[in-house]
Amino acid sequence: MNLPVAPDTLDVAPDAQDVSPAAPLSAQPGPAHPAPLTLALDGPVLHVRLNPSTTQDDVLSAAVLDALIAVLDGLHEQPDIRILVLSSLGEDFCLGADRREYQDALVADPTGAALRRIADKAQRVCQALENTHAVTIARLHGKVIGAGLALAAYCDLRAGADTCRFRMPELGLGLAPAWGGAMGRLITEAGAARIRELMLTCDEFDASTAHRLGLLHKVAPLDQLDTAVTAWTRPLARRSPQALVLTKRMLTGYAKAARTTDTALLDAHLLAAQLTQPR
Repeated sequence: MNLPVAPDTLDVAPDAQDVSPAAPLSAQPGPAHPAPLTLALDGPVLHVRLNPSTTQDDVLSAAVLDALIAVLDGLHEQPDIRILVLSSLGEDFCLGADRREYQDALVADPTGAALRRIADKAQRVCQALENTHAVTIARLHGKVIGAGLALAAYCDLRAGADTCRFRMPELGLGLAPAWGGAMGRLITEAGAARIRELMLTCDEFDASTAHRLGLLHKVAPLDQLDTAVTAWTRPLARRSPQALVLTKRMLTGYAKAARTTDTALLDAHLLAAQLTQPR
């Protein structure tokens, strides 16, 4: 089986099977740029792990987004991969978008065009997660902040450690919550009233609250989190592949139908327009 990644740009776990070249990624590994993802294949289950640098926070940089796009796009040619588990090797699942990268992009190109290209990658990742044939599972631990929560929300199923902490801090940072078109997805998943409150107040909330809202389907102690995820992947792997894909497509279609106005494609322009304004 061929995985949609290049071996010289992604670390692959020892149990991964038959990895071969495909789409190139933007960041080359090395001391300053470690591989942004690690992959491991276990039968029909692909484990995708964010792999933050020791010198950089657990954030969603352009290199990470490029790597996720390469993997998700490659799944179109891998129908035998039926389940994707997204997790992180870092201390936290994800602390959000890489705001330092945004600042650097604005310095390099004050028109905001470079920033829009980065932000458009986020929208492509989220749409790919939503549209892929594979059932996607987010395995969450530590802090799940901003764009990290948006990324997780686009997964079909979400399990989190009972020590998880969540926050949507954008408004407190002087930004609109414009990343990946996630506002519509979050409202569909958790309801407009509560998402409105959490976005406006920027309040931190815990795993039990996330569970009540529907942002988590399962909560487990950290040392039992993998067991909780396996309790999903094992029966899913036994389902009829055709029925599984059809059910995923139907659920995605109905969820999109509930979002009668989807402004996801505008997020990159909204973010760039706001950041290029004088402060």
